[in-house]
Amino acid sequence: MKVLQINSVCGIGSTGRIAIDIHNILIDQGHESYIAYGRGLPKNCDDAIRIGTKIDNYTHVAKTRLLDKHGFGSKRATKEFVKEIKKIDPDIIHLHNIHGYYINIEILFNYLKEANKPVIWTLHDCWSFTGHCSHFDYIGCKKWKTGCFDCPQKQEYPKSVLIDNSEWNYNKKKEIFMGVDNMMLVTPSNWLSNLVGKSFLKDYRIEVINNGIELSFFKPTDNEFRKKYELDDKFIILGVASIWTQSKGINYFLELSTNLKEDEVIVLVGLSNKQLKEIPENIIGISRTNNVEELADIYSSADIFVNPTLEDNFPTVNLEALACGTPVITFETGGSPESINNKTGMVVKERSSVKLYENISNIRVSEKHSYIKECVDRAIKKYDRKLKYEEYISLYNNLVKSN
Repeated sequence: MKVLQINSVCGIGSTGRIAIDIHNILIDQGHESYIAYGRGLPKNCDDAIRIGTKIDNYTHVAKTRLLDKHGFGSKRATKEFVKEIKKIDPDIIHLHNIHGYYINIEILFNYLKEANKPVIWTLHDCWSFTGHCSHFDYIGCKKWKTGCFDCPQKQEYPKSVLIDNSEWNYNKKKEIFMGVDNMMLVTPSNWLSNLVGKSFLKDYRIEVINNGIELSFFKPTDNEFRKKYELDDKFIILGVASIWTQSKGINYFLELSTNLKEDEVIVLVGLSNKQLKEIPENIIGISRTNNVEELADIYSSADIFVNPTLEDNFPTVNLEALACGTPVITFETGGSPESINNKTGMVVKERSSVKLYENISNIRVSEKHSYIKECVDRAIKKYDRKLKYEEYISLYNNLVKSN
Protein backbone atom coordinates (compact mmCIF):
# COMPACT_ATOMS: atom_id res chain seq x y z
CA MET A 1 0.00 0.00 0.00
CA LYS A 2 1.24 3.47 -0.93
CA VAL A 3 0.05 6.43 1.19
CA LEU A 4 0.58 10.17 0.68
CA GLN A 5 -0.17 12.54 3.55
CA ILE A 6 -0.50 16.30 3.00
CA ASN A 7 -0.19 18.80 5.86
CA SER A 8 0.93 22.37 6.44
CA VAL A 9 3.93 21.23 8.53
CA CYS A 10 5.91 18.02 9.00
CA GLY A 11 6.99 16.63 12.36
CA ILE A 12 6.25 19.79 14.35
CA GLY A 13 3.05 20.95 16.02
CA SER A 14 0.24 18.56 16.84
CA THR A 15 -0.80 17.88 13.22
CA GLY A 16 2.80 17.51 12.04
CA ARG A 17 3.51 14.96 14.76
CA ILE A 18 0.35 13.00 13.91
CA ALA A 19 1.47 12.79 10.27
CA ILE A 20 4.91 11.55 11.32
CA ASP A 21 3.44 8.96 13.70
CA ILE A 22 1.25 7.53 10.94
CA HIS A 23 4.19 7.64 8.52
CA ASN A 24 6.40 5.64 10.92
CA ILE A 25 3.73 2.99 11.53
CA LEU A 26 3.28 2.57 7.77
CA ILE A 27 7.03 2.19 7.21
CA ASP A 28 7.33 -0.31 10.09
CA GLN A 29 4.59 -2.40 8.48
CA GLY A 30 6.35 -2.43 5.12
CA HIS A 31 4.15 0.07 3.29
CA GLU A 32 5.30 3.00 1.16
CA SER A 33 4.70 6.34 2.86
CA TYR A 34 5.17 9.94 1.75
CA ILE A 35 4.55 13.25 3.51
CA ALA A 36 4.12 16.54 1.66
CA TYR A 37 4.20 19.77 3.65
CA GLY A 38 4.06 23.50 3.07
CA ARG A 39 6.03 25.47 5.67
CA GLY A 40 9.12 25.38 7.83
CA LEU A 41 11.62 22.54 8.02
CA PRO A 42 10.59 18.88 8.24
CA LYS A 43 11.44 17.05 11.45
CA ASN A 44 12.07 13.31 11.63
CA CYS A 45 11.32 12.82 7.93
CA ASP A 46 14.30 13.63 5.72
CA ASP A 47 12.58 12.72 2.45
CA ALA A 48 9.43 14.81 2.99
CA ILE A 49 8.20 16.70 -0.07
CA ARG A 50 8.13 20.51 0.19
CA ILE A 51 5.20 22.15 -1.61
CA GLY A 52 6.41 25.46 -3.03
CA THR A 53 8.95 27.81 -1.46
CA LYS A 54 9.14 30.54 1.16
CA ILE A 55 8.34 33.05 -1.58
CA ASP A 56 5.18 31.08 -2.42
CA ASN A 57 4.23 31.21 1.28
CA TYR A 58 4.79 34.97 1.46
CA THR A 59 2.72 35.70 -1.64
CA HIS A 60 -0.07 33.45 -0.30
CA VAL A 61 0.03 35.38 2.99
CA ALA A 62 -0.20 38.66 1.04
CA LYS A 63 -3.24 37.39 -0.89
CA THR A 64 -4.86 36.46 2.41
CA ARG A 65 -4.07 39.74 4.17
CA LEU A 66 -5.19 41.96 1.28
CA LEU A 67 -8.00 39.98 -0.39
CA ASP A 68 -9.14 37.47 2.26
CA LYS A 69 -8.58 34.63 -0.22
CA HIS A 70 -6.84 32.10 1.98
CA GLY A 71 -6.39 28.79 0.17
CA PHE A 72 -6.47 30.40 -3.27
CA GLY A 73 -2.81 31.38 -3.63
CA SER A 74 0.13 29.04 -4.43
CA LYS A 75 -1.15 28.20 -7.94
CA ARG A 76 2.22 27.43 -9.48
CA ALA A 77 3.39 25.49 -6.42
CA THR A 78 0.22 23.37 -6.40
CA LYS A 79 0.39 22.60 -10.12
CA GLU A 80 3.99 21.40 -9.64
CA PHE A 81 2.93 19.35 -6.63
CA VAL A 82 0.12 17.66 -8.57
CA LYS A 83 2.78 16.47 -11.01
CA GLU A 84 4.62 14.92 -8.04
CA ILE A 85 1.44 13.19 -6.86
CA LYS A 86 0.97 11.67 -10.30
CA LYS A 87 4.56 10.34 -10.20
CA ILE A 88 4.03 8.78 -6.76
CA ASP A 89 0.63 7.38 -7.80
CA PRO A 90 -0.52 6.73 -4.20
CA ASP A 91 -3.25 4.26 -3.28
CA ILE A 92 -4.52 6.61 -0.55
CA ILE A 93 -4.29 10.38 -0.17
CA HIS A 94 -4.64 11.60 3.40
CA LEU A 95 -5.26 15.32 3.90
CA HIS A 96 -4.67 17.05 7.21
CA ASN A 97 -4.51 20.87 7.44
CA ILE A 98 -4.77 22.23 3.92
CA HIS A 99 -4.91 25.79 5.22
CA GLY A 100 -1.68 27.50 6.22
CA TYR A 101 -0.57 29.56 3.19
CA TYR A 102 0.89 26.79 1.05
CA ILE A 103 -1.59 25.08 -1.28
CA ASN A 104 -4.33 26.06 -3.73
CA ILE A 105 -7.45 24.17 -2.67
CA GLU A 106 -9.21 24.52 -6.05
CA ILE A 107 -6.32 23.01 -8.02
CA LEU A 108 -5.83 20.26 -5.42
CA PHE A 109 -9.50 19.24 -5.32
CA ASN A 110 -9.86 19.37 -9.09
CA TYR A 111 -7.07 16.78 -9.19
CA LEU A 112 -8.70 14.66 -6.45
CA LYS A 113 -11.99 14.58 -8.34
CA GLU A 114 -10.24 13.68 -11.59
CA ALA A 115 -7.95 11.02 -10.06
CA ASN A 116 -10.82 9.35 -8.17
CA LYS A 117 -8.46 7.87 -5.57
CA PRO A 118 -9.58 7.13 -2.00
CA VAL A 119 -9.17 10.26 0.12
CA ILE A 120 -9.23 10.66 3.90
CA TRP A 121 -9.44 14.20 5.21
CA THR A 122 -8.77 14.69 8.92
CA LEU A 123 -10.37 17.92 10.07
CA HIS A 124 -8.34 19.32 12.96
CA ASP A 125 -10.49 22.47 13.18
CA CYS A 126 -13.50 24.14 11.50
CA TRP A 127 -11.81 26.00 8.62
CA SER A 128 -13.09 23.56 5.97
CA PHE A 129 -16.72 24.64 6.37
CA THR A 130 -16.48 28.36 7.21
CA GLY A 131 -15.92 31.42 5.05
CA HIS A 132 -12.88 32.49 7.01
CA CYS A 133 -12.13 31.28 10.54
CA SER A 134 -10.78 28.03 11.97
CA HIS A 135 -12.81 28.33 15.20
CA PHE A 136 -16.02 30.17 16.04
CA ASP A 137 -16.97 28.89 19.52
CA TYR A 138 -15.38 31.79 21.40
CA ILE A 139 -17.65 34.38 19.75
CA GLY A 140 -20.64 32.06 19.30
CA CYS A 141 -20.95 32.62 15.54
CA LYS A 142 -23.42 30.36 13.70
CA LYS A 143 -23.25 31.85 10.20
CA TRP A 144 -21.37 28.76 8.94
CA LYS A 145 -24.60 26.76 9.13
CA THR A 146 -26.30 28.66 6.32
CA GLY A 147 -23.64 30.84 4.70
CA CYS A 148 -20.92 33.17 5.95
CA PHE A 149 -20.91 36.94 5.39
CA ASP A 150 -19.77 40.06 7.26
CA CYS A 151 -17.20 37.99 9.20
CA PRO A 152 -16.77 39.06 12.85
CA GLN A 153 -13.35 37.37 12.91
CA LYS A 154 -11.74 38.90 9.83
CA GLN A 155 -8.81 39.99 12.00
CA GLU A 156 -8.25 36.46 13.34
CA TYR A 157 -6.33 33.66 11.60
CA PRO A 158 -6.16 33.63 8.63
CA LYS A 159 -6.07 37.40 9.11
CA SER A 160 -7.35 39.81 6.48
CA VAL A 161 -6.61 43.49 7.04
CA LEU A 162 -8.64 44.93 4.18
CA ILE A 163 -11.42 42.95 2.50
CA ASP A 164 -14.08 40.70 4.01
CA ASN A 165 -14.42 37.95 1.43
CA SER A 166 -16.14 35.43 3.71
CA GLU A 167 -19.30 35.07 1.61
CA TRP A 168 -17.31 34.29 -1.56
CA ASN A 169 -14.98 31.95 0.37
CA TYR A 170 -17.89 30.03 1.87
CA ASN A 171 -19.63 29.47 -1.48
CA LYS A 172 -16.37 28.63 -3.23
CA LYS A 173 -15.32 26.11 -0.58
CA LYS A 174 -18.74 24.46 -0.78
CA GLU A 175 -18.37 24.14 -4.56
CA ILE A 176 -14.78 22.86 -4.33
CA PHE A 177 -15.04 20.45 -1.41
CA MET A 178 -18.25 18.74 -2.47
CA GLY A 179 -18.36 15.97 -5.07
CA VAL A 180 -15.25 13.93 -4.24
CA ASP A 181 -16.63 10.43 -4.81
CA ASN A 182 -14.15 8.45 -2.69
CA MET A 183 -13.61 10.86 0.21
CA MET A 184 -14.35 10.28 3.88
CA LEU A 185 -13.80 12.65 6.79
CA VAL A 186 -12.17 12.00 10.17
CA THR A 187 -12.51 14.20 13.24
CA PRO A 188 -10.61 13.87 16.55
CA SER A 189 -13.74 14.52 18.63
CA ASN A 190 -17.45 13.76 18.67
CA TRP A 191 -18.05 17.49 19.09
CA LEU A 192 -16.42 18.33 15.75
CA SER A 193 -18.10 15.36 14.08
CA ASN A 194 -21.47 16.78 15.16
CA LEU A 195 -20.59 20.20 13.73
CA VAL A 196 -19.49 18.69 10.41
CA GLY A 197 -22.81 16.85 10.30
CA LYS A 198 -24.58 20.22 10.34
CA SER A 199 -22.32 21.80 7.69
CA PHE A 200 -22.26 21.56 3.90
CA LEU A 201 -19.89 18.58 4.33
CA LYS A 202 -22.63 16.53 6.02
CA ASP A 203 -23.11 14.08 3.12
CA TYR A 204 -19.64 12.59 3.53
CA ARG A 205 -19.02 9.59 5.77
CA ILE A 206 -17.54 10.81 9.08
CA GLU A 207 -15.40 8.75 11.48
CA VAL A 208 -14.05 9.81 14.87
CA ILE A 209 -10.44 8.94 15.70
CA ASN A 210 -9.17 10.63 18.86
CA ASN A 211 -5.70 12.10 19.00
CA GLY A 212 -3.16 9.96 20.82
CA ILE A 213 -0.01 10.62 22.84
CA GLU A 214 3.31 8.85 23.38
CA LEU A 215 2.85 7.00 26.67
CA SER A 216 6.53 6.14 26.97
CA PHE A 217 7.13 9.89 27.47
CA PHE A 218 3.97 10.96 29.28
CA LYS A 219 3.74 8.95 32.49
CA PRO A 220 4.10 9.68 36.22
CA THR A 221 7.71 10.62 36.97
CA ASP A 222 9.87 11.25 40.04
CA ASN A 223 11.55 14.58 39.43
CA GLU A 224 13.05 17.73 40.92
CA PHE A 225 10.47 20.25 39.64
CA ARG A 226 8.99 21.07 43.06
CA LYS A 227 12.44 21.39 44.61
CA LYS A 228 13.71 23.58 41.76
CA TYR A 229 10.90 26.10 42.23
CA GLU A 230 10.67 25.70 46.04
CA LEU A 231 7.14 24.26 45.86
CA ASP A 232 7.47 21.24 48.13
CA ASP A 233 4.64 22.36 50.42
CA LYS A 234 2.43 23.93 47.73
CA PHE A 235 -0.76 22.80 46.01
CA ILE A 236 0.09 23.25 42.31
CA ILE A 237 -2.60 24.28 39.82
CA LEU A 238 -1.17 23.76 36.32
CA GLY A 239 -2.06 25.22 32.92
CA VAL A 240 -0.30 24.41 29.64
CA ALA A 241 -0.76 25.94 26.18
CA SER A 242 1.38 26.50 23.11
CA ILE A 243 0.16 30.14 23.07
CA TRP A 244 -1.79 31.76 25.88
CA THR A 245 -4.65 33.89 24.55
CA GLN A 246 -8.05 34.94 25.85
CA SER A 247 -9.65 32.07 23.94
CA LYS A 248 -7.30 29.67 25.76
CA GLY A 249 -8.58 31.05 29.06
CA ILE A 250 -5.59 32.95 30.44
CA ASN A 251 -7.89 35.52 32.07
CA TYR A 252 -9.40 32.80 34.24
CA PHE A 253 -5.96 32.01 35.66
CA LEU A 254 -5.35 35.70 36.34
CA GLU A 255 -8.69 35.86 38.18
CA LEU A 256 -7.94 32.63 40.06
CA SER A 257 -4.62 34.05 41.25
CA THR A 258 -6.45 36.72 43.27
CA ASN A 259 -8.30 34.09 45.35
CA LEU A 260 -5.61 31.51 46.08
CA LYS A 261 -4.74 30.40 49.59
CA GLU A 262 -1.17 30.91 50.81
CA ASP A 263 -0.23 27.29 50.12
CA GLU A 264 -1.65 27.32 46.57
CA VAL A 265 0.21 28.35 43.43
CA ILE A 266 -0.48 28.47 39.70
CA VAL A 267 2.11 27.24 37.19
CA LEU A 268 1.57 28.30 33.57
CA VAL A 269 3.63 26.77 30.76
CA GLY A 270 3.75 28.44 27.34
CA LEU A 271 3.84 32.13 28.27
CA SER A 272 5.44 34.70 25.98
CA ASN A 273 8.29 36.93 27.19
CA LYS A 274 5.82 39.81 27.52
CA GLN A 275 3.41 37.69 29.57
CA LEU A 276 6.23 36.45 31.80
CA LYS A 277 6.95 40.06 32.81
CA GLU A 278 3.29 40.87 33.53
CA ILE A 279 1.99 37.87 35.53
CA PRO A 280 1.21 38.16 39.28
CA GLU A 281 3.72 36.92 41.86
CA ASN A 282 1.68 33.83 42.75
CA ILE A 283 1.85 32.56 39.17
CA ILE A 284 5.04 30.79 38.15
CA GLY A 285 5.52 31.38 34.44
CA ILE A 286 7.45 29.06 32.13
CA SER A 287 8.02 29.73 28.44
CA ARG A 288 6.95 27.26 25.79
CA THR A 289 8.90 23.98 25.76
CA ASN A 290 9.04 21.13 23.26
CA ASN A 291 11.00 19.01 25.74
CA VAL A 292 8.55 16.19 26.51
CA GLU A 293 10.58 14.95 29.50
CA GLU A 294 10.36 18.40 31.07
CA LEU A 295 6.63 18.57 30.34
CA ALA A 296 6.04 15.13 31.86
CA ASP A 297 7.88 16.24 35.01
CA ILE A 298 5.70 19.35 35.30
CA TYR A 299 2.45 17.43 34.71
CA SER A 300 3.52 14.80 37.27
CA SER A 301 4.38 17.44 39.88
CA ALA A 302 1.05 19.25 39.62
CA ASP A 303 -1.87 18.44 41.90
CA ILE A 304 -4.42 19.39 39.27
CA PHE A 305 -4.46 20.38 35.59
CA VAL A 306 -6.87 23.17 34.64
CA ASN A 307 -7.83 23.78 31.01
CA PRO A 308 -10.19 26.80 30.83
CA THR A 309 -10.20 26.83 27.02
CA LEU A 310 -13.07 28.67 25.36
CA GLU A 311 -12.70 26.96 21.95
CA ASP A 312 -10.96 23.68 21.22
CA ASN A 313 -11.31 20.48 19.26
CA PHE A 314 -9.70 17.68 21.30
CA PRO A 315 -6.81 19.17 23.31
CA THR A 316 -3.85 16.85 23.75
CA VAL A 317 -2.78 18.69 26.92
CA ASN A 318 -5.70 16.98 28.71
CA LEU A 319 -4.41 13.60 27.56
CA GLU A 320 -0.84 14.38 28.61
CA ALA A 321 -1.98 15.40 32.09
CA LEU A 322 -4.06 12.23 32.51
CA ALA A 323 -1.17 10.04 31.38
CA CYS A 324 0.99 11.63 34.09
CA GLY A 325 -1.65 10.83 36.71
CA THR A 326 -3.01 14.36 37.15
CA PRO A 327 -6.80 15.00 37.25
CA VAL A 328 -8.21 17.51 34.76
CA ILE A 329 -10.73 20.31 35.13
CA THR A 330 -12.08 21.94 31.96
CA PHE A 331 -15.00 24.01 30.78
CA GLU A 332 -17.74 22.40 28.71
CA THR A 333 -16.02 23.61 25.55
CA GLY A 334 -15.76 21.83 22.21
CA GLY A 335 -14.30 18.34 22.53
CA SER A 336 -12.33 19.13 25.69
CA PRO A 337 -14.71 17.31 28.12
CA GLU A 338 -14.65 14.11 26.05
CA SER A 339 -11.28 12.99 27.39
CA ILE A 340 -12.31 12.88 31.08
CA ASN A 341 -14.93 11.22 33.28
CA ASN A 342 -15.99 11.68 36.90
CA LYS A 343 -13.09 9.50 38.08
CA THR A 344 -10.42 11.51 36.27
CA GLY A 345 -11.58 15.11 36.62
CA MET A 346 -14.49 17.53 36.41
CA VAL A 347 -16.33 19.48 33.71
CA VAL A 348 -17.38 23.02 34.67
CA LYS A 349 -20.49 24.10 32.81
CA GLU A 350 -20.50 27.72 33.94
CA ARG A 351 -17.57 29.72 32.58
CA SER A 352 -16.39 31.50 35.73
CA SER A 353 -13.25 31.54 37.85
CA VAL A 354 -15.46 31.11 40.93
CA LYS A 355 -16.85 27.80 39.63
CA LEU A 356 -13.37 26.74 38.56
CA TYR A 357 -12.03 27.32 42.05
CA GLU A 358 -14.95 25.45 43.64
CA ASN A 359 -14.07 22.38 41.56
CA ILE A 360 -10.37 22.77 42.24
CA SER A 361 -11.18 22.80 45.98
CA ASN A 362 -13.34 19.67 45.62
CA ILE A 363 -10.51 17.78 43.99
CA ARG A 364 -8.08 19.07 46.59
CA VAL A 365 -10.26 17.62 49.35
CA SER A 366 -10.26 14.24 47.59
CA GLU A 367 -6.46 14.51 47.13
CA LYS A 368 -4.57 13.71 43.96
CA HIS A 369 -3.57 10.17 44.97
CA SER A 370 -7.21 9.05 44.69
CA TYR A 371 -7.19 10.00 40.98
CA ILE A 372 -3.77 8.84 39.78
CA LYS A 373 -4.58 5.23 38.86
CA GLU A 374 -7.85 6.08 37.09
CA CYS A 375 -6.16 8.88 35.11
CA VAL A 376 -3.25 6.72 33.96
CA ASP A 377 -5.50 3.74 33.15
CA ARG A 378 -7.79 5.94 31.04
CA ALA A 379 -4.84 7.32 29.06
CA ILE A 380 -3.44 3.82 28.45
CA LYS A 381 -6.77 2.33 27.37
CA LYS A 382 -8.01 5.19 25.20
CA TYR A 383 -5.17 7.46 24.06
CA ASP A 384 -2.09 5.38 23.26
CA ARG A 385 -1.00 6.94 19.97
CA LYS A 386 0.08 3.59 18.51
CA LEU A 387 -3.44 2.23 18.96
CA LYS A 388 -5.11 5.43 17.72
CA TYR A 389 -3.07 5.64 14.53
CA GLU A 390 -3.52 1.93 13.86
CA GLU A 391 -7.16 2.93 13.35
CA TYR A 392 -6.01 5.02 10.39
CA ILE A 393 -4.11 2.05 8.95
CA SER A 394 -7.28 -0.03 9.21
CA LEU A 395 -9.19 2.70 7.36
CA TYR A 396 -6.54 2.75 4.65
CA ASN A 397 -6.73 -1.02 4.19
CA ASN A 398 -10.52 -1.03 4.05
CA LEU A 399 -10.62 1.80 1.52
CA VAL A 400 -8.02 0.19 -0.72
CA LYS A 401 -9.87 -3.14 -0.65
CA SER A 402 -13.24 -1.55 -1.37
CA ASN A 403 -11.75 0.54 -4.16
